[in-house]
Amino acid sequence: MNPNARWLRLSPPQIFVVGFAIIILIGSLLLMLPISNTTGKPLAFIDALFTAASATCVTGLVVKDTGTFFTTFGQVVIAALIQIGGLGFMTMATLIALVFKRRISLRERLILQEAMNQTSVEGIVGLIRRVLLYSLIIEGVCATIFAIRWSFDMPVGRAIYFGIWHAISMFNNAGFDLFGQFRSLTGYVYDPIVNFTAMFLIISGGIGFVVMSDLVEYRKRGRLSLHTKVVLSMTAALIVVGTLVIFVFEFTNPKTLGSLDWSGKLLGSLFQSVTSRTAGANTLDIAGLRQATQFFIVILMFIGASPGSTGGGIKTTTFALLIGAVISMLRGREDIVLFKYRLAQGRIYKALTITLLGLLFVIGVTMILSATEDHHFLMILFETVSAFGTVGLSMGLTPDLTVIGKLVITLTMFAGRLGPLTLAYAMTPKKGKELYRHPEGKMIIG
Repeated sequence: MNPNARWLRLSPPQIFVVGFAIIILIGSLLLMLPISNTTGKPLAFIDALFTAASATCVTGLVVKDTGTFFTTFGQVVIAALIQIGGLGFMTMATLIALVFKRRISLRERLILQEAMNQTSVEGIVGLIRRVLLYSLIIEGVCATIFAIRWSFDMPVGRAIYFGIWHAISMFNNAGFDLFGQFRSLTGYVYDPIVNFTAMFLIISGGIGFVVMSDLVEYRKRGRLSLHTKVVLSMTAALIVVGTLVIFVFEFTNPKTLGSLDWSGKLLGSLFQSVTSRTAGANTLDIAGLRQATQFFIVILMFIGASPGSTGGGIKTTTFALLIGAVISMLRGREDIVLFKYRLAQGRIYKALTITLLGLLFVIGVTMILSATEDHHFLMILFETVSAFGTVGLSMGLTPDLTVIGKLVITLTMFAGRLGPLTLAYAMTPKKGKELYRHPEGKMIIG
């Protein structure tokens, strides 16, 4: 059979999975080159694979310190993988096609629909154009702000490089940084410019490109879609609740907020709440947090960002649907209503499926790592959910992972970036609707 024919027979989810796998493999080969690291020797394949997967899946977990182990060439490779992984390889391919004025085929539009998590192909190319434009503008402006701020701490050339590199990393919610392993932005816990610029990048990348486009066009349309309203309200609620919980639990902890004044406590709590769901940057010592806070961050990481964004997790809209289902059940209502809109049963089934698949995946990976890694259970759970949610926060386990542990976390990052449902569809393509219905049965629940 013609290889091209085989490729054409793949479903959009399968192409999505294969495409990401190919990018990770290419990135691994580039990072293995002696020119990519400061030792001048080839990097072990497992470490190169882990780093490439972490960058492409916009996670941020590292086995080698990005700022000191990798050369400028290696860091540029990582940044490129972050950009491609965050925006999606099909988005970047579409950019090339648009530059050369090549027509986007229906099949390519279907793949873009899968990549952007859209319900139809209508207007998908226009959305991709806006995604690329918004990304370039936001990264460019914030890179300039970073560069100006850091020019007071380092040479101008290095400040510009740091500004561009970290703008790409934070907008794509990657969690990589060049400041040193586990240090991240802890040196800037009091700095409002660095904190608010980073939070703007993280939130912009985390709310999703559809929401971003909807907000930009609000003045023209005069209204926001239901999706945008749910994403913005849930994002705001999670940030506020997260800030309050972290502030209360860590207020007297001498390893984190206890040593800071009121402005540092508030800014540190807010930043950690924003970054815990998607980005992986930190201004507080994650290993020094109390166990209650660490477990709460696990919950935030599992919820993750919003659909069509650069982040992972089960997504804010899924969590909103679950809350809506609980409220409706407690009130004895049949329909789930959000912002005066009734939601179809299919959406509810999808939310339950994504959540259950995510939980089962996290439980399975945690059990495997508990058998292969000799570390505290909470540390293993934290690392697992961080990988699944493509967050990148770590309590310090990643550098000590065994070879099996690295492979398992690599697969977890891959699954988290693509989404458990996309992987399920790739392995077992959806079938058409059944032409019959079984008789209704009754069973006791609860």
